[in-house]
Amino acid sequence: MARSIKEIPKKRGRPATGKDPMVGARFPPELLADVDAWAAKHDAGMPRAEAIRRLVEMGLQAKGKAKR
Repeated sequence: MARSIKEIPKKRGRPATGKDPMVGARFPPELLADVDAWAAKHDAGMPRAEAIRRLVEMGLQAKGKAKR
């Protein structure tokens, strides 16, 4: 008679690295240079992803009409 599995095996693979959804975007080189310059001006060790998050938050909080 075969033994039944008493314990559920652990999930294989890489563990989750974050709770928030990942969003990908393409930026032209000039815009990336502007983002990198902004990040260096505000915090020398700020990663590009953090700079983009902060700039998006600032843009969402800005008052006035957006450029189109």
